[in-house]
Amino acid sequence: MESSLRRIAARLGLLVSLASIVFLCLPACQQEYSCYLVGGLEENRDLHTLFDLLEQEKEVGENRFIIIQQITNRLHGSGELEKLILFLTSYVENNQNDPYNAYYLDIVATAYRDMDALPMAQHYYERILMNYPDLMISGTTVHYQCLQELLGMAEDPHAHIEYYKELIARFSEYIDPGATYFYLAEAYEQVGEWEQAIRAYQKFLKYPETEIPGFPRAHVKVREKVEFYFSDKKWTVENLDQLVEEIKRSIQTRNARRLLSYKAKVNFFTVSWTQADANEVISMAFDIGAFLQSSRVLTDDKLDIDSNAGEAFLRTTRWSYRIPTWYLYFRKVEFLPDPEINGRWEWAGIYFGEKL
Repeated sequence: MESSLRRIAARLGLLVSLASIVFLCLPACQQEYSCYLVGGLEENRDLHTLFDLLEQEKEVGENRFIIIQQITNRLHGSGELEKLILFLTSYVENNQNDPYNAYYLDIVATAYRDMDALPMAQHYYERILMNYPDLMISGTTVHYQCLQELLGMAEDPHAHIEYYKELIARFSEYIDPGATYFYLAEAYEQVGEWEQAIRAYQKFLKYPETEIPGFPRAHVKVREKVEFYFSDKKWTVENLDQLVEEIKRSIQTRNARRLLSYKAKVNFFTVSWTQADANEVISMAFDIGAFLQSSRVLTDDKLDIDSNAGEAFLRTTRWSYRIPTWYLYFRKVEFLPDPEINGRWEWAGIYFGEKL
């Protein structure tokens, strides 16, 4: 199609040159499109000629497309965005059967965007998606461009959900599906649709090569979120003081079974303070209960000074492990899908060694 359009454009250039000689002999006031001109008669010679050719081209199709494209290029190049908008919206209104109307209204929407009239831009992008068939222009589609623009300007997460779903359903060849599922999941979370959010996160995990800007270790954190969602969460405790006292009592009595009952059943980690790369945080396979039985562990009376309202550290020493000092790590549970779980506390991990 584009090679055909270029051939038409070449022929049109010759027509413009010939027709302009005749058109300059006519007074501008006699022309129907004089309101779109941007200067004097000589200055607007090509525009006069293009409007005349447009008037003569009775059938919609590629010839009209080339003419309208050249008119819009000249109006845009002159900075006459308001005239460009008026011209294209009037044309679409009067030529409802033109197959290029989606493209013309896309130009209108982009002009409004460039004028910072974002509500009007959003209106036209959505109007194209709802009322006009898609169109391939310059290697991409008008509908795809509209969805990308809308995602950048719309603030309603419900709208984002629909846009992301549309991208996944219709334009998988243009997008990174992993990133799209990630942002779809975030939008579902914003509107409180937790089950749909988890389903989208599960699909995101199927694309391990996807990187999310500004979200390091995205796959690790999302996997933790998904695993926690499906767990029974019976190890969580109502408040931090109660949890710490239970942990201390279990250590003092060497009750390994009781101690392990408070260990998080998912996403529990063990890591050294000296570990340089947080991406390598793993849960080491070793028997905490066995070390408790063979040690005479002491616990600090108070929580570490770096503890706060969302996380806490309890220093313990004299473990028979090769590193005798362990900091038990507790964190407040954030789980909005269930208010009864949200805000409870869990023993979530161990830091080995003295703090740096």
